[in-house]
Amino acid sequence: MKLKHNKKRNTAFLYETLIKEMTKAVIEKNIELKNEIFSIIKESFQNNSTLYKELKLYKSLCDTYDLEPHVAEKLIYEIRQEHSKLNEKKLFSEQSILIKKINSLLSKSVFSNFVPNYKSLATVYQIFNQETPVKKRVLLEHALIKKMSNKITDSELKIKPINSLVYKSFVSRFNSEYSSTLISEQKELLSKYISSFVDNGIELKMFLNEEISRLKDSIKESLSLEDIKQDTEMVSKTKKILETLDNFRKDRIDKNLIMKVLKIQNLAKEIENDGH
Repeated sequence: MKLKHNKKRNTAFLYETLIKEMTKAVIEKNIELKNEIFSIIKESFQNNSTLYKELKLYKSLCDTYDLEPHVAEKLIYEIRQEHSKLNEKKLFSEQSILIKKINSLLSKSVFSNFVPNYKSLATVYQIFNQETPVKKRVLLEHALIKKMSNKITDSELKIKPINSLVYKSFVSRFNSEYSSTLISEQKELLSKYISSFVDNGIELKMFLNEEISRLKDSIKESLSLEDIKQDTEMVSKTKKILETLDNFRKDRIDKNLIMKVLKIQNLAKEIENDGH
C-alpha cells in the first residue's frame, strides 16, 4: 500500500534532517553554518512552540520499544488524542516558517538528507494525518505496534528521566573504574546529557558532534607519536578507537554511548599529556 508522505510537513523529519545537516557542518568544521543551523533549530523547536509539542508526540511513538502489544495500542490511541488537540493552523504556519528558513538560509538539499528512521517517521505522519483512510491507518498502526513491541536486550536503551541522581551515578561509576577526577570536557558532556530532556537533546547532540570530531583529530594525531608508531598493538588499538568514534554518529545516544565517550575523552587527555 503506497504511502502519501509529504516530508516537508513531517515535523520530526524536519528536526532530524536539520540535526543531520548540523552534523555535516561540524565534520566540515564550518562553524558559521553550524551556528546558523543551531539557531534555526532552537528558534523553531522552543518549548512553547507547536512544532516542539508535535515532535514530542512523534518521539513518543518512534523511540518506544519493549511494550506489550495492548499497551502499545493504548499508547498510540492516547497520543493520537493528544495530537488532535494541537492547533493545526499554528502548526502549519510554524512548519511554513521553518521550511522558508531552510530554503533561504540553508539549501533545498537539506530535505534530501538521509534520515535513518525515515520509514518510522513516515508511518507516524500517516497515522497523525486525518485524511488517511481508516483501513490504511489500522494497517499502519498494526505495523507500529509490532515495532513498539520489539524487545531490546540492553535495558539501558530505554528512555528514562534524567536528573541529578543520574549525574551522581555516572560520576561515581566512572570515577571508581577509570579516574578520580573528571576533566572539563567530561563534566560538560555529563551536564549536556543531564539537561537534554529540557531542550529535546539539541545541545547534547551539537556538543557530541563537536566532541567526537575533536576526539577523532586528537586520536589521529597520536598515531604520529613515536611510542605508538613503534608498537603495532597500540597502532591497532588506536585505529579501532577511530572506528568506534565513526560509528558513534550512527548510534542511539544512551548511557552506554556516553560512558564510551567519557573513556575516550580520558584517553585523549592522557595522550595529550604524554605528548607534552
